[in-house]
Amino acid sequence: MHYDRKFKENAVKLSYQRDNINDLARELGIRSELVYRWRREFKEYGTGSFSGHGVPNLTPEMKELSNLKKQIQRIETENEILKKALGIISKSDR
Repeated sequence: MHYDRKFKENAVKLSYQRDNINDLARELGIRSELVYRWRREFKEYGTGSFSGHGVPNLTPEMKELSNLKKQIQRIETENEILKKALGIISKSDR
């Protein structure tokens, strides 16, 4: 079963207000393991939690690292193109 982001966030908030997570899970109609997993995810990713649809949760640092890796890949590709172009130009000058 799929639970929306708001439901998960509310379950996590309630879990910190309650003494017994098993009772809370029973009231919500879910397994207690889900509540514990959602708590871990929320603790690790905060507002980036519960993105769903196969989109990985990334911390701001992880997002920045991913963007920097993409930028490096693009620059390396551009560098290779320029090297090839320089080789072609220098051959035609002979």
